[in-house]
This record gives sequence, structure tokens and C-alpha cells, in this order.
Amino acid sequence: MFKQISTYRNLILLVISFFAIILSTASTADENEPVSRILVTGEGHAELAPDMAILTLTVTREAETARDALDANSDAMAEVLTAMKAAGIRENDLQTSGFSIQPRYFHPPVKPSGQREAPQIVGYTVRNSLTVRVRDISSVGTILDKSVSLGVNEGGNIRFTNEDPSGAITQARTRAVNNAMAKAKTLADAAGVKTGRILEISEHSSNPRPMYMAQADMSLARSGGAVPVATGENSYEVMVNISIEINQ
Repeated sequence: MFKQISTYRNLILLVISFFAIILSTASTADENEPVSRILVTGEGHAELAPDMAILTLTVTREAETARDALDANSDAMAEVLTAMKAAGIRENDLQTSGFSIQPRYFHPPVKPSGQREAPQIVGYTVRNSLTVRVRDISSVGTILDKSVSLGVNEGGNIRFTNEDPSGAITQARTRAVNNAMAKAKTLADAAGVKTGRILEISEHSSNPRPMYMAQADMSLARSGGAVPVATGENSYEVMVNISIEINQ
């Protein structure tokens, strides 16, 4: 009797294993079957008024010797740094972003014989560039005007930005997804099908950057008051790619 029970038990286990193999094979076949899908790209952007400006101020000095050019440049830049700190610019918002000493050459004209003499060094040019983060954006014009008075004579480009643009980027990201989903629905309606579950979603750029819409230049500098500056708005743009299943 025990032998008969054991035989039945083995038979049951064999049947269970058989059906498990069939179900597993069917499941694998379903997984390997290609899924019809809609691929769309969505764009979203959000505008944000800048709350910080980044200035590039350059002092250029020329002299017959490198020593004299460097001394003159250093004196002027020291005054600029002192003025920046007096205007409330923090120490960590001031950074030297470029420095160079270059010889100036005189190229003698070609002689009638066609002989060309070697160029001669007639002086030196020293450039020292300072990057300034201005957190009080209303003071940008005054700082530009003051820096020119103290000897800044090159550069002066302004980049308006935001200290924390995460809120605008989140808003742009949401709008990008909504834009992509609206596109997918339009395509599905036109094709006579319905959209199903989202299969995949990815952001086109992992580090969205602001599109700077406002700039100023040192050519605006004038005597008798602050430099006129228009801050405009920054537009943060995000793109997403979405894959959506088609329900026939």
C-alpha cells in the first residue's frame, strides 16, 4: 500500500512539473514578443527672474618692462578688490579667473632687398581678470561704474543667473512630461488606438542649464552714474523622452 501511495505521489509531482514548464514557456514567449509602442519627446521651460549676476572684470596695463606693467596692473587690481569688498561683495565671491604677461612686438618693414628683420620686443602687456558674484543684483550698475573708475578697462561681460533654480527646473520638467503625454495622445487618436502604460521615461539632459536672456557689456559704461543694466529673465528648459505602450 505504501508503495502505491508513493507511486501516486510521484505521478502528481510529475504532472505539476509538466504544467510548470508549460506556463514558464508561455510566459517567456510573452516576454519576448515585441510590444507596440509610441515614442515621443516632450519639452518644457520655466522663466525665473535672476537673483545674482556674475561679472568678469579685466585690468590691462602696458609698459616697457614686464616689471613696470605688472606693478601698474597689481596696483589697479588691488584698488578694484578693495572697492568690491567695500561694496559688500564677500571674499568667496571674488576669484581671479585669468592672468597673463605677454610681450608686445614691433615688426620692422621688409627692406627693398627683401630681407626681413626679426621682430623686436618693445613692451609688455599684463592682464588680470576677476570674476565677481554680485548677490545684490540692484547694485550691478553701480559696481560696473565704480570698477571702470578704478582702472578696469577690458571685459565687463555680465551673466545673470539664479542661486537656486531647482524650483524652476522642477516646473519645466513637469511641463515637459505633460507635453510628451499630450503628443502621445494626439498620435494615438490619429492612429485609432489607445495609449497604455508608460514603458520608459528619461530626461534628455541630466543637468538642465538656463538660457541667459540678458547681458550687458563694458561699452555701456559711462561717467556720471550707474551703468544701465537690464536683467530680463532666465528660461530653464528640460527635454524628456517617453515610451508608451499601444493598446490595440
